[in-house]
Amino acid sequence: MSRLFSKMSAGLLLSACLFTSTGCLGPGINLGPFAIPTPVSPYFQDKEELDFHNYKRYARVPILGPTTAGGPVIALDPPSDDEVIQALERARPVRGGIPLLHEKQRNNVRIVKEKIADYVDPPRFIPMIGMASLHHAHYKCTVYFSERTINGWPVPYTLENEEAQEVLYIDHNHFHMCGNAELGATPSN
Repeated sequence: MSRLFSKMSAGLLLSACLFTSTGCLGPGINLGPFAIPTPVSPYFQDKEELDFHNYKRYARVPILGPTTAGGPVIALDPPSDDEVIQALERARPVRGGIPLLHEKQRNNVRIVKEKIADYVDPPRFIPMIGMASLHHAHYKCTVYFSERTINGWPVPYTLENEEAQEVLYIDHNHFHMCGNAELGATPSN
């Protein structure tokens, strides 16, 4: 009888250990209520990814080497189509519609980019960079598209605007390092 009792108690202890050590409920670091996963809405995840994408590509000012003496100072590439569409999304958002209730669509998108200004500021001291001159390039981007607005409640209807257009002004600024910049000071000898 004692042998049967010891085997049953050992079996119960082993099954209790195996039951509590499987999955997320086992012994180890106890995080309390933070151990339970919390669902995150895809809207917030998409927003974070989009903010990081914009910061990584368009929110920082590059620092280039010095310009050649006597050569033309021409700005970097014009804004990419992605940059123009991201700026248009910030100005007039299309995202966030509710399917079958209210949606907006942009179709047949055509982008025209024009450079309206390209100039370089005189050299000056910039903290954490040193002597540098700021190069400005201003672009006018006109976006032509057909816009469709679908409303599904209370009375379903669709609005079509075949000749929609938006004008965006995008600035591309970057620094050029300066070698020996003359600040108008005379050498003391």
